[in-house]
Amino acid sequence: MRGKHVAVLMGGWSAEREVSLNSGKACANALEGQGYRVTRVDVGRDIAQVLTALKPDVALNVLHGRPGEDGTLQGVLEILGIPYSHSGVLASSLAMKKDFAKAVFQTHGIPVPEGMVVSRFAAAKEHLLPRPYVLKPISEGSSVGVFIVTEAHEHPPQELFRDDWAFGDMILCEKFIAGKELTCAVLGDRALDVIDIVPTSGFYDYDAKYVPGGSRHILPAQILPKVYQEARRLAVAAHRALGCRGVSRADFRYDDRVEGTGGLVCLEVNTQPGMTETSLVPELAAHAGISFGELVKWMVEDASLNR
Repeated sequence: MRGKHVAVLMGGWSAEREVSLNSGKACANALEGQGYRVTRVDVGRDIAQVLTALKPDVALNVLHGRPGEDGTLQGVLEILGIPYSHSGVLASSLAMKKDFAKAVFQTHGIPVPEGMVVSRFAAAKEHLLPRPYVLKPISEGSSVGVFIVTEAHEHPPQELFRDDWAFGDMILCEKFIAGKELTCAVLGDRALDVIDIVPTSGFYDYDAKYVPGGSRHILPAQILPKVYQEARRLAVAAHRALGCRGVSRADFRYDDRVEGTGGLVCLEVNTQPGMTETSLVPELAAHAGISFGELVKWMVEDASLNR
């Protein structure tokens, strides 16, 4: 381990750039504290040339959003022959495309919210589902560009008409699931515990995720044991269905008014979950007795090609 050269890939140009920089800084510091030789790399469009010159032993990929989470960077690393962390090309691409991921989940018996893919222009003209419903980009993370449309909204969000809308012309329109926001991390093939996320105000948006005090995390989630275990089972099932590797995190909504586990649906799988001080995966790992340093070391030592 000592002396192994790790390129910590962070930053990039997605809407989640700042979060990725924070994740990268935390991971790089932890690795240096354990004797690794670390190079911090703010990923630009010259990343292939940069990595060719650096010749690292391993790449720790802590980018969020595109190009680090959609299979693009993974393909570059495969071509360069640099072992890397997290999921491979296909799993990353599938998970990033929420509509494709939902189709895979349904094939594997994993419950998902009812919904459809629609043009943003059509969604801005009229309500396409009974309120409340959710509109969200197909290929963004951190709740960027998400709208919760309620009975109080007479018209759909007119922001969807804007010329500077940056999240694609096709979006997901889904039934809103009332209740709890749950999340569960998978480490290798092992489900960790389940967190109930309670936003301080509004819904679990970008600020609730990353601003200190933006949300409360109840760990372990105070839900029925059978629902708790079902969330853990579904997290592993979703991880495997997409072909994920390393660390992933599955997000759920749970309507606790529904009897049994029928109110539990999987929203998505994050193949590059955040690694900041307010992030969920480090918190779940700590609850399982895994320190932040141990978690980052595990990701580096788990790195490989052909993922």
